[in-house]
Amino acid sequence: MSRKVVVAIDLGTTGNRAIAFEKSGRVAAQSYYEFTQFFPRAGWVEHDPHEILTTACRALQDVLKRVGARNVVSMGITNQRETTILWDRRTGKPVYRAIVWQDRRTEKICRVLKAHRSVLKRKTGLFLDPYFSATKIQWILENVGGLRARIKKGDILFGTPETWLLWNLTRGKSHLTEPSNASRTLLLNLKTAKYDPDLLKIFHVPRQILPEIRSSDSIFGYTDKRVTGTPIPIAGILGDQQAALFAHAGWEKGIVKATYGTGIFVLGSTHQELCHSDKLVTTIAWQTGKDLYYALEGSVFMGGASVQWLRDNLRFIKKSSESESIAKSMADNEGIYFVPAFQGLGAPYWDPNARALLIGLSRKANTDNIVRAVLESLAYQVRDVMEEMTRTLHGRFKILRVDGGACANNWLMQFQADLLRMPVDRPKVIETTALGAAVISGMASGFWTREHLRQLRRIDRVFSPRMNKRLADGYYAKWKNAVARSLKWA
Repeated sequence: MSRKVVVAIDLGTTGNRAIAFEKSGRVAAQSYYEFTQFFPRAGWVEHDPHEILTTACRALQDVLKRVGARNVVSMGITNQRETTILWDRRTGKPVYRAIVWQDRRTEKICRVLKAHRSVLKRKTGLFLDPYFSATKIQWILENVGGLRARIKKGDILFGTPETWLLWNLTRGKSHLTEPSNASRTLLLNLKTAKYDPDLLKIFHVPRQILPEIRSSDSIFGYTDKRVTGTPIPIAGILGDQQAALFAHAGWEKGIVKATYGTGIFVLGSTHQELCHSDKLVTTIAWQTGKDLYYALEGSVFMGGASVQWLRDNLRFIKKSSESESIAKSMADNEGIYFVPAFQGLGAPYWDPNARALLIGLSRKANTDNIVRAVLESLAYQVRDVMEEMTRTLHGRFKILRVDGGACANNWLMQFQADLLRMPVDRPKVIETTALGAAVISGMASGFWTREHLRQLRRIDRVFSPRMNKRLADGYYAKWKNAVARSLKWA
């Protein structure tokens, strides 16, 4: 193959993917590998940093064999955010497993620091919650012996997965990140896009372990030729949800997107306006050049992972795709609701003590009822977030753009449109996080322009509301009742 391409590496929560895009947007090659999920205790979720690295590199090597390293104009990275890795800069060995964004072990730390909630929300746009990186860093520093002494020697580094991969691809030359990821640590001041000394003191995090922040469209370094054969510029990094928003042309006004992955993440662009909400996260969308762009985000912890739970734990289905035909075969939900608060609830509730609940069962109920209830829960949670986002931004949005694996479920997307009373726009390429990383990389390297992106984003289908509004609102009212019963359980 001799055509030029841009390669995106998508570091996900359950696996890593590499995709090569031609200038037309056609996928020239792709590869994907899952990695192990560790659950050492209730509420704890960990990954092996070496496995994150090896699966990403295997996927990258597969793609390079197909397209040729010399044909790669640039490489972009997108990643699961907040997941925390500390490692030794001399040996390259992690000091502990990666603590995943879903992990809830730092609830006690959050309770101890509750007096700082208001200053944290004002400065970072985030909630004091185990979801974010700072308390995970603090936990590792408190639970792995000798780290403070090693930090004083300059031996210990911190990074979320993009920084860990970048450091390894460049053989230790680049310890860097960018604002969309740094804004998820609870250590970054949103207005300055710099680490805040007061925040570092609150969490007892030493500044010297943190990666340097560069704009999202920077050249972050070059792959070591021992890794890729020929050096490839790494020119563009974004957190996964910001990358998806970027791929949906999130710099345009009125854009809101929902990514249906392991969790569900709804982002509405506020451009260069810094908007605050008591129930949603304010985050940096990206920085291009010196321009900072912001977004409001609702983070739902359990999305596609709930369907995986049906498949892997309960064995009610063999494949996730079976949930569509089951839901479609039923006239209604028969009053059965499922609240997937396995590890608390995220936006807009932010209750770490909520727990999963299945309610409304009768003797007639069977596994199909539960499958439909789980699938419905994804759509209800998106409406929860959209209700708050619409209130905050005064009804700015008229269409929801979607991506992620679960958006391939036609029944779910139609139900989502019905619940929101809003069209749902699904693109042909639903791996939008990877596309966003490729596009910002391609823009940084001159391969694409913003006008190209408008041509790259092709619509597969638009789902328009069909259900009677009164019926849809009735479904949603009962969902809110079920959620209320799940709160503050633990």
